[in-house]
Amino acid sequence: MNSVFLIIAVLIPLLGGAALFLAKDLEYKRLQVICEILTVLTSILVWTLVFHRPEEEILLFQLTGNLRIILKLDGLGCIFAGLVAFLWPLANLYAFEYMSHDEKRRHVFFGFYIMTYGVTLGIAFAGNILTLYFFYELLTLVTVYLVMHPMHKKAIRASRMYLYYSLGGAAFAFLSIICLTIFGDTTNFVLGGVLDMEKVSAHPNWVLTMFLLAFCGFGVKAALFPFHGWLPRASVAPTPVTALLHAVAVVKSGAFAIIRIIYYSYGADFLRGTWAQYVVMAMAMLTILYASTMAVKEIHLKRRLAYSTISNLSYILLGATMMTPLGMIGAVSHLVMHAFMKICGFFCVGAVMHQTDRNYLAEIEGLGRKMPVIFGCFTIAGISLAGIPPMAGFISKWNIGTAALMSENPLGYAAMGVLLYSAFMTAIYMGVIILKAWFPRKTCTNTFSEKDRDPNWKMKLPILVFACMLICLGLFSRPLVNVIKAIAYGNL
Repeated sequence: MNSVFLIIAVLIPLLGGAALFLAKDLEYKRLQVICEILTVLTSILVWTLVFHRPEEEILLFQLTGNLRIILKLDGLGCIFAGLVAFLWPLANLYAFEYMSHDEKRRHVFFGFYIMTYGVTLGIAFAGNILTLYFFYELLTLVTVYLVMHPMHKKAIRASRMYLYYSLGGAAFAFLSIICLTIFGDTTNFVLGGVLDMEKVSAHPNWVLTMFLLAFCGFGVKAALFPFHGWLPRASVAPTPVTALLHAVAVVKSGAFAIIRIIYYSYGADFLRGTWAQYVVMAMAMLTILYASTMAVKEIHLKRRLAYSTISNLSYILLGATMMTPLGMIGAVSHLVMHAFMKICGFFCVGAVMHQTDRNYLAEIEGLGRKMPVIFGCFTIAGISLAGIPPMAGFISKWNIGTAALMSENPLGYAAMGVLLYSAFMTAIYMGVIILKAWFPRKTCTNTFSEKDRDPNWKMKLPILVFACMLICLGLFSRPLVNVIKAIAYGNL
């Protein structure tokens, strides 16, 4: 397939979303139809590209010298692009119903919502570190409005914090890109890394320091401790936005970028066994411990899931920092599985808030009997997040645990302890929600009205699809894991 279609796939949602800014007086039903057509067309094109992958790169523009913005689809990019293309049309359906009562600036909201799709595809299709950085920065600009959409004080404050954190992280990452242009043979992504070892041998610690800065810089969007503060605050945004932030676009782009710099830029062989590896592994484990504990303490439903996101993102980072093919398999498989788990969980909580205006743990006691579809799906998501077989979460956590034990790294055994602790805490913070919803106490004083019921099909259909995917990915994970193995070992 011609590589020019990579540009088309990015431009359809970018230009289409930008055009929606002019559709102020457009009827809401027509706006929905246009948004879904743009998204579905893009997803069809992306999946066609995934199954008929173009071998050549395509140049968007050249800045100066060998600094080029190029698109190229490799195996890892196929995984991320295919994931985004599957989730976005369903997320659109959910957003249509969720935003139906918000008549202010809907055309602008959906304009940025669709544009975010195009920018995320740009990250997936990035052929070198400079292109990834370009779209990574653009992602901040198109999502900051989505966070502040409600336009109240908390939303504006949260959007500012998100912007400050993201720009600060981008500055760290930029320094690392300069390092790669100096010490690398190319800025393109090459499995195994691009560093010129003759140049690196004179300044190894300096190069490792630059890698650490890149890890922290891209780790801001992956909510790495102590750069995580923006994520729980961003929960004030509408649920379709928080689902994108926590499950699909923003945080996954951060994790995806870290996998890129470890395995495709600096190289796992160069990093393995260095002090930098021990530092980044320790940071990932600390984040898992901290966020899992905070999730148990949090009583606001969306913020509880936000801390769960922080913890599970560092599962991905922990797998990646093993610096082995098994570690990459664990990281990429959890990147996929967690996307389905978390978007399902967030959409369920959003449906509760949309239908009942209940936001806190105590308020949902007994609500499962009034909203059986929503809490049935949430139960599946919770079981999967806890890593209980045969759900999808078990598969990816098993892969990460296997990588930890086989890594021959002194911190590998500590990582297993962290994973077990987090699994136990996940069972608590998800289990409490599930038990309260389905099995209220006899002394429960919550009362429910006729309006407290499952939402219409636009919200239920995506949630049901995601719940079914969690079961299917758990029972039939072998094809996906085999593809990821081929990518990790350089066979795809």
